[in-house]
Amino acid sequence: MTKITITPKTLQGTIAVPPSKSLAHRAIICAALAPGMSRISGIDYSEDIEATIEGMKALGAIIKQEGDTLIIDGSITLGLGRVEIDAHESGSTLRFLMPLSLVNFSRVHFVGKGKLGQRPLDVYYDIFDKQKIAYLRKDSERLDVILDGQLHSDIFEVPGNVSSQFISGLLFTLPLLKGDSLIKITTPLESKGYIDLTLDMLEKFGIEIINHDYQAFQIRGNQNYKPCDYNVEADFSQAAFYLVADLLGSDITLTNLNMHSSQGDRAILDIMEQMGGEIVETSAGIKVVCDKIKPATIDASQCPDLMPVVSVACGLAEGTSHIINASRLRIKECDRLTASVELLKATGIDAVEEEDSMTITGSHSYNKAEVTSSNDHRMCMAEAILSTRANGPITIDDKDCVKKSYPGFFEDFTSLGGEYHEC
Repeated sequence: MTKITITPKTLQGTIAVPPSKSLAHRAIICAALAPGMSRISGIDYSEDIEATIEGMKALGAIIKQEGDTLIIDGSITLGLGRVEIDAHESGSTLRFLMPLSLVNFSRVHFVGKGKLGQRPLDVYYDIFDKQKIAYLRKDSERLDVILDGQLHSDIFEVPGNVSSQFISGLLFTLPLLKGDSLIKITTPLESKGYIDLTLDMLEKFGIEIINHDYQAFQIRGNQNYKPCDYNVEADFSQAAFYLVADLLGSDITLTNLNMHSSQGDRAILDIMEQMGGEIVETSAGIKVVCDKIKPATIDASQCPDLMPVVSVACGLAEGTSHIINASRLRIKECDRLTASVELLKATGIDAVEEEDSMTITGSHSYNKAEVTSSNDHRMCMAEAILSTRANGPITIDDKDCVKKSYPGFFEDFTSLGGEYHEC
């Protein structure tokens, strides 16, 4: 843990947004399942992406690193052995690879760290119970699960309001099974954007899925992944931190964003406009300009990862904002609903937590404070952005957690004029 104190400064300059972690996970998995050679370029080696690389290696893929490019030989036979996969603290790695590890009969040991073991897996456990796949959860707090069995084609009933990662995990896996399958969504689907990313990536690698208006997904079995060269586009989830900094008064231009992206977190552009920001596109990139931050009611259901930094924007709005349908914030790396409210309150903002929402009454600036990252990368980065409009130093108890998704964040932060020192 590295404790830091940030000196309040507005940020200025141009920054290349790092590649999308969500797309990188998906591209690595698809390439590792495609017989032959694929090149996946634009890789940022965050802890989560490293977990997926190592997980697919454990399942038999040959993956070589050449700078920011992965050369992947996917000529593998899944299963038929004993495997250990360390998901570290990556929910995507865990939920994407669990069903994949059971394409053929396998005994697979999943381990992890942090709060990953406390994040819900009941969706898969229900499927395993139905298909007589044995599983042993060895620890109630830490991820330590053994699976023993083989997944079969079936009708899979999956709730849409827990995590889209379960649906994506099945979408990667079911085309490889011998028979046809159907995924039926039993509750309203949240985070549709992430399902779109999975479907788009599967199509690039030659897999056909029939989407029945997000209420059901029809999957033909015995399909074959095809090799594909793919460049990972820039990440709107990470761009959101700089766009909010602009809204708060910084002057940052972001390069290489695909303004037509299917990423669900592209919603940050709409949220910035809703809050009074103007999206300015130039030959250099995009930025937000804003004269007055407006309060807003923001639906978190389709873009929960944006909410920590969006709540920071709400903290300086001229009025009262509401972030609604936010219950899934509670099952992330930390309880982000509670953590976001506590951050705002610690810095002098009137914020109220409710069961699945928060109400935030804005102020003119943030007070100096000592805050906690809660070992959550998105909370830590949101706190750094908050510091740009604080009236005194902001001390964060641990900056190292940003390695989970954006290891170069604080280097980029200082390149834009940010200033901090280790305590």
